[in-house]
Amino acid sequence: MLELPRLGLGCAPLGGLFSEVGDEQARDAVDAAWDAGIRFFDVAPQYGVGRAERRVGAALGSRPRAEYILSTKVGRLVVDPGAGDERPTHFAGAPPAELAFDYSRDGVLRSLEDSLGRLGHDRVDIVHVHDPDDHLEQAIAEAVPALCELREQGVIRAVGAGMNHAAPLARIVAEADVDCILLAGRYTLLDHAGALDLLGACGGRGVAVIAAGVFNSGLLAGGSTFDYAPAGEELLARARTLKEACEVHGVPLPAAAMRFPLGHPAVASVLVGARSREEVRDNAAGFERPIPAALWRGLRAAGLLDARIPVP
Repeated sequence: MLELPRLGLGCAPLGGLFSEVGDEQARDAVDAAWDAGIRFFDVAPQYGVGRAERRVGAALGSRPRAEYILSTKVGRLVVDPGAGDERPTHFAGAPPAELAFDYSRDGVLRSLEDSLGRLGHDRVDIVHVHDPDDHLEQAIAEAVPALCELREQGVIRAVGAGMNHAAPLARIVAEADVDCILLAGRYTLLDHAGALDLLGACGGRGVAVIAAGVFNSGLLAGGSTFDYAPAGEELLARARTLKEACEVHGVPLPAAAMRFPLGHPAVASVLVGARSREEVRDNAAGFERPIPAALWRGLRAAGLLDARIPVP
């Protein structure tokens, strides 16, 4: 498995997640990430129906290819309007196309070929099987083996699976030959106990964990959404309590949220999304902010962090 940087840029916002992002703004965000020392970039066909791949590929096109890690995903093909299974509703300004689920071997190969075309690259480093919740059998039987063939041929460097749920990822880790997983939103300051068995299994098998969605789609960064929907009052109250507990120690909640996952030995990297140069700079600075051990002790004492949870 290739060595992963501790911090990467999650590029869903550059596809227009929740609000539209222009081409120049997206390039500025990638440039700011590069200037901040970030060398890991994660995209997917879903993000803006191909738009994020095009933008990130163009922004990285002049960078030394050996100096960064680029990951994308398979399982959704970008198709013409009316020919797909879904039209992503969370991406503003996306082109008039749809997504078709396809976890077959042929679908995986076509998806990667299409992604390389949009990226303008001849290779990517990591390819994840993306959100196979309703296609788990086919993902394990066809999609992962297809990616393993590409890994053996040297076409890609690592095989992964990216999901928002721990249980199906645990099955993939147990039954498939993956190098890493991308766990989105399930190992955060707000939501973590349900992922402990998965992370333990990953540690035992040498599978690297990439923690994504560490702000739970905004709630831990001052927003009001959780898992891409308006948060309920109970979650809003818990986020406020976490914010207050962090402020006691002079630490912004987003800084603690970014660093929390790295306390678990199975977690190799944290992906944080941003939609502008300013957000990238703020996130990069917050990630490097010292976190006193007393903060984690305080969260435990307040019942906000289970005693079983390892901390940085």
